[in-house]
Amino acid sequence: MNTWRNASLAVTAAALLALTTACGQEQGAETPGGQAVGNAAPARQPADGGYGSDGGYGSEAAAGAAPKEAGQLAVWDSKKLGEVLTDSEGFTLYRFDKDTAEPPASRCEGDCAEIWPAVAARNAEAAAGTDASLIGEVTRGDGTKQLTVAGWPMYRYAQDTGPGEAKGQGVGGTWFAAAPDGKKAVVNADGPSAGEQADLAGLSVRKDPQLGDIVVDKRGMTVYRFKKDSAWPMKSACTGDCLKKWPVVPPVSKNDVEGVTTKGFVTFGRPDGIQQQSLDCWPLYTFSGDSEPGDTNGQGVGGTWYAVSPGAKLVGAPK
Repeated sequence: MNTWRNASLAVTAAALLALTTACGQEQGAETPGGQAVGNAAPARQPADGGYGSDGGYGSEAAAGAAPKEAGQLAVWDSKKLGEVLTDSEGFTLYRFDKDTAEPPASRCEGDCAEIWPAVAARNAEAAAGTDASLIGEVTRGDGTKQLTVAGWPMYRYAQDTGPGEAKGQGVGGTWFAAAPDGKKAVVNADGPSAGEQADLAGLSVRKDPQLGDIVVDKRGMTVYRFKKDSAWPMKSACTGDCLKKWPVVPPVSKNDVEGVTTKGFVTFGRPDGIQQQSLDCWPLYTFSGDSEPGDTNGQGVGGTWYAVSPGAKLVGAPK
């Protein structure tokens, strides 16, 4: 019994030592004002959390809001995504990679459902020229009926504030606009090709005309750091509503990196249970306000958010 306990303690100590070595105190990190790893109490934050103006999530994002009906579905011909399925008001419908179509099942509940409101199945009608037999429904955990297309549960994105928007495309690497047949909407010839997007590494470098070399994710979206975070101890000050605007960069294989430092290349287990990639032990994010590769709309937001250099430094931040 003692032998097993000693071995277990040794493994734990070794893991802690490895993390300490990767993210040591030599980082000289800024002290964050937000949630710390473990049970430490968060410090007081400014009213907007330091991540820009609030709002823009839509009334559907309110806790306890009933799923909104889709009505007469339609097809939006997006120049960048091809044919995209919409509801009767022209809002883009999305599918979630963590759901299943056979059998249909939704795994977006609680806080997730506030950001990604489920589309109610009642009174949904197939878009003109599409296969009506693909329209169905699934019973969610709360007993409500959610619209499905080819078995995939359908959602809206709370950041889309009007027709013709698809700000949820590629969020977290798991959310995608739905095509009329329930598949993921694909990039067509008017935008970057699907092959070009697929060829990007998990993290790579793009030369921006204003910012120079910056890190991008596998979708070509700009990667950011938050000045209120710290590298040692590794802490994220972006929690709650902040994550709606600044989704985390999910874990990336160390072998799936091109031109970017792998120093402090650690997967950060956040207190909220989300796994987040870090560079030089700094947590990484994307910005929901960037709608396509090449956008840098998050640069300098709130004086706290900045693009990341290949060496994991803040790009363009005041000294």
